[in-house]
Amino acid sequence: MKIAVLGTGAGGRAHAAKLVELGHEVYVGTRDPEATLARTEPDMMGTPPYGQWLADHPGITLRTFGEAAAAADELVINGIDGHNAVAALSAVADRLAGRTLVDYAVPFVYNPEVEHPWPTPWGVMPKLDPCDTDSLGEQIQRALPDVKVVKSFVTQEQDTVVNPRAVGGGDHTMFVAGDHPDAKQRVTGLLKEYGWTDILDLGPLVCARGMEMYAHMHSAIGFGLGQQFGGHFGIKVVR
Repeated sequence: MKIAVLGTGAGGRAHAAKLVELGHEVYVGTRDPEATLARTEPDMMGTPPYGQWLADHPGITLRTFGEAAAAADELVINGIDGHNAVAALSAVADRLAGRTLVDYAVPFVYNPEVEHPWPTPWGVMPKLDPCDTDSLGEQIQRALPDVKVVKSFVTQEQDTVVNPRAVGGGDHTMFVAGDHPDAKQRVTGLLKEYGWTDILDLGPLVCARGMEMYAHMHSAIGFGLGQQFGGHFGIKVVR
């Protein structure tokens, strides 16, 4: 299958590499491919320059967001940062029409000015916007009504999403939410390819609010386990 991955951060890289390993044809989207390849310094999270990573991962094609989306058969993975996701996706809405967009972005606002900041090992905890009464997943769906948005992957680090057996032998839970049953089925199929065996359908896309707000709990658990960046652990719904 031809699959597009939008975004060149660590999460997008994890998906792109795994998809190639699984035999898919992968197109990675970025705003400006030339600028992306010209970078020589790590990003804010210490991720190596993309050109260096791409050279070590043959079989991945780097294109603009629109070109990558247009190349996909039916499935697009959104790894664009939450603050810019709606605008970036809206700009290529015609290329995304009719496709399933699985969104794992978190609507973080970095370096927020808040009355009671949450200090972390790497600075002040970002705040979520939107929160409570809306979600980034819903905002994307409203902005792109011809796209089938599914919220998933967001409750876990992406290197664990693509390799669930790395934690507890894979015995933990992944969630999906969306308003299109066929799109959720498509995303569930990809999760099974990744190795997930416990996939819980939370229902309509409004449940994306819960998944996005879980991001702070995910960080808190990581801190409790002594993991400053990300988190090598899973969560299990016991029923």
